[in-house]
Amino acid sequence: VQLQAYGGGLVQAGESLRVSCAVSGRLFATYVVGWLRQAPGKDREFVASISWSGGRTDYADSVKGRFIISKDNAENSMYLQMNGLTPADTAVYYCAWKSSLYARWKFWGQGTLVTVSS
Repeated sequence: VQLQAYGGGLVQAGESLRVSCAVSGRLFATYVVGWLRQAPGKDREFVASISWSGGRTDYADSVKGRFIISKDNAENSMYLQMNGLTPADTAVYYCAWKSSLYARWKFWGQGTLVTVSS
């Protein structure tokens, strides 16, 4: 499985940004894709995930109500719409793949940097 994240950039606090992830390779019928992020000097943390077949979504408490994860099955793409960004959202955002909801993340994209200025 290959994942490629893109769309990061520099925005001001309060603005919105959408990052995207192209998913390719030997995909199973059911799997989960998601976004994790790593801020400077901090551990990588979960942001959001979506089940590819059923569409179930999960979010970290810190982004609930601000971020929206979505997918396009036909394009094999996943998106993260980020609204109301704050400097605390500054991080490298990684898209990732796992085989099921309770499995560990197995494949990772290269990451895209999101910087939010105050």
